[in-house]
Amino acid sequence: MGEPLVDLVGVEHRYRAKNVDVPALGPLDLSVAAGEFLVVVGPSGSGKSTLLRLVGGFERPTTGQVRVLGATPVPGRDVGTVFQQPRLFPWQTVGGNVATALRWAGVPRAARPQRTRDLLDQVGLAELGPRRTWEISGGQQQRVAIARALAARPRLLLMDEPFAALDALTRERLQEDVRSLTDGERGVVFVTHSVDEAVYLASRVVVLSDRPGRIALDLPVALPRTGVSADELRGSAEFAALRGEVAGAVRAVAA
Repeated sequence: MGEPLVDLVGVEHRYRAKNVDVPALGPLDLSVAAGEFLVVVGPSGSGKSTLLRLVGGFERPTTGQVRVLGATPVPGRDVGTVFQQPRLFPWQTVGGNVATALRWAGVPRAARPQRTRDLLDQVGLAELGPRRTWEISGGQQQRVAIARALAARPRLLLMDEPFAALDALTRERLQEDVRSLTDGERGVVFVTHSVDEAVYLASRVVVLSDRPGRIALDLPVALPRTGVSADELRGSAEFAALRGEVAGAVRAVAA
């Protein structure tokens, strides 16, 4: 793996509820390197989304330090985020949504049309640029959200259960798409409830305990990322063994 993109040191996070401090996360230490596809899985309330918000700079830890690319994280700076819902602009076309993200990223106006086409092609929507967002399916809308997140060529991509609301077939298709998003410079942190999804996508799986979320399992996933079909991979003995280990850890922390 490449250089560290994310470093969490002694991080804890608490929130106020009825004048009481409720521990949500930590203490935990966690690093994510360039080239890693880290998937965080755990029971509801384990702090998975809280962890993602801390890394994205949307919240600050109660104690400890979060560093992204060597600095305190700021939303949108070298980080792309894909949420559970696409959050597209309904008054714009598919291409317009991506072009707006490129404008925010400081891409020159003259370069935006070709870059928009390239991004839509990357997520398999090359022909849908002129369509309105409400004219396309939920899976296609989520693809647009991914294209928009990639517009600024982020070093780090954060994904918070982006396929949770999709049907099983669309979910599997999008899993195949995002599995290839990492390279030697970019990293991904992906949150999910699904053990199957975690093992299929990840180069590394972290299981969080029940609240307050702590690292119960940190498991490298050495499954091939190219040269094998999704069905072959999911049907392999290696996949089954990893899935069993992660599922066992999730059951243990949820008990």
